[in-house]
Amino acid sequence: MALRALASNAGVQWGVRTQFGAIARAFSSVLPEAKYAASHEWAKVEGSTATVGISDHAQSELGDVVYVELPEVGATVTKGETFGVVESVKAASDVYSPLSGKVVEINEALVAEPAKINQEPYSGGWMMKIELSDKGEVASLMDATAYQKHCEH
Repeated sequence: MALRALASNAGVQWGVRTQFGAIARAFSSVLPEAKYAASHEWAKVEGSTATVGISDHAQSELGDVVYVELPEVGATVTKGETFGVVESVKAASDVYSPLSGKVVEINEALVAEPAKINQEPYSGGWMMKIELSDKGEVASLMDATAYQKHCEH
């Protein structure tokens, strides 16, 4: 791990670069190469496929995740529409797809161990992989810097 100074409106804060490349700041982190929806889902696009999950900020707001409902492989998801549910000890929350496409894989491990979302939101806690139907939608999502600013408000 390497310490890294992060600029903020309040001055410089220190963060830790994790083994997954995420930069921990305050009590949440972002994945620099991911794109983010205002509703706190992230998408890491590789070619025509996107891996999707909820952000570290979202999981920290939810608290301990105890149940996850995922879509079925083969289902079609639409940008901005619900694709699943995350239940925590605090509340149940719908999860919205940041991009449109066909579900090609789901993270079956979350069914048995939903707390992976809390422990590894950007690695073991991903929720689904989709084959993008409109790659142009990616441009409508926030980059990591814009998302960090969004979370500060």
